[in-house]
Amino acid sequence: MLIKSIVLKKKFLTTVSETCTLTEALKILEDSGYRCVPILDETGQIFRGNIYKMHIYRHKSRGGDMNLPVTYLLKNATKTIPINAPFFKVFFNIKDLPYIAVLDEDSTFYGILTHSKLLDMLSDSWNVKVGSYVLTVLSNGDRGDLTIMSKIISKTTTIASCITLDAKQDSYVRRTLFTLPTGITPKQLKTIVARLERRNFRVSEIDDMQTEEVIRDDEDEQLNAKHE
Repeated sequence: MLIKSIVLKKKFLTTVSETCTLTEALKILEDSGYRCVPILDETGQIFRGNIYKMHIYRHKSRGGDMNLPVTYLLKNATKTIPINAPFFKVFFNIKDLPYIAVLDEDSTFYGILTHSKLLDMLSDSWNVKVGSYVLTVLSNGDRGDLTIMSKIISKTTTIASCITLDAKQDSYVRRTLFTLPTGITPKQLKTIVARLERRNFRVSEIDDMQTEEVIRDDEDEQLNAKHE
């Protein structure tokens, strides 16, 4: 399971019990340095929600009772995903959260998936360490376009990774980002671009992953032309 492989397991986390007071929870937060941590039930199995340091500070600054249970300021009680959830659902649930709680098959607390882990995984998908260039190829999104583009590139080299953007029903332009492996020569790159453009696939941007330079960038011009 993809999600399970990048989740931080419960035993490695700082958590607070639902029986803690706000004073006790604040000390745990301050000692750990985290801005929020999960609240678990007395058994340590059930996720109740999150407690945020800023909410406790605000409560305290307003003269609030710090002996109230931590659940008084509980947040995000329903922000969870199952361990076997489709990966795309993570993006619809995590949004502005620092992390999302992950539940196992028995709906008990398994761990958390953080934004940083998610970004690390997406970074790996770019194959930065083994990539040379990223080609942003514009197409109409017609049936078979991805197959044709892939075959064109595969005549010269393998494809390290591929990401398709703008996959909306009303999108005028589909951007497909192809990462090419290391070892691609300028001549091979030129050949790939020429073959793509002969088939009316516009290469709007070329990024050199090793130098972090943009070799070509005329995407805005191409997008504007599509809308005229």
